[in-house]
Amino acid sequence: PGLVDKLSGVVARAGGNWLESRMTVLADQFAGIVRIQVSEDQADTLANALLTLRDQGLTISLANAGDRNAAAAEQRLTLSIIGNDRPGIVSEVSRALANRGINVYDMSSAVTSVAMSAEPLFEATAEIALPDGVNRDELLDELEVIADDLSVDITLD
Repeated sequence: PGLVDKLSGVVARAGGNWLESRMTVLADQFAGIVRIQVSEDQADTLANALLTLRDQGLTISLANAGDRNAAAAEQRLTLSIIGNDRPGIVSEVSRALANRGINVYDMSSAVTSVAMSAEPLFEATAEIALPDGVNRDELLDELEVIADDLSVDITLD
């Protein structure tokens, strides 16, 4: 308890503006990423203050986000995967995406149990961005082959 308070306090004292974040507990470890806006003259002060949190057992990495100008023709889609859990599902699907230059903007996955049988069920949802020139139907055809090979269902909306 108190990790977000410590982090947000450091940001506030340096005059930073908390723009967005993703935080979660995964495998009993708290992890997060935060995008902060701060004036140029306070950037070093904020960076140094954040790095002092390492003394309290936190792992801190800093990066300048810069401005990302997404391609106007980029198409955002939701990719969903569900099926019996087995090694290689994420690897196969992510390789197909990477080979086409497709970015994964957000992804969550979990292994749960199938009702009645208690067999492991893999579920994942990802927000992806198709760059200009990537054919959605060709991607879907490739994903369907992967889905058949892995005995999972893959949808692209």
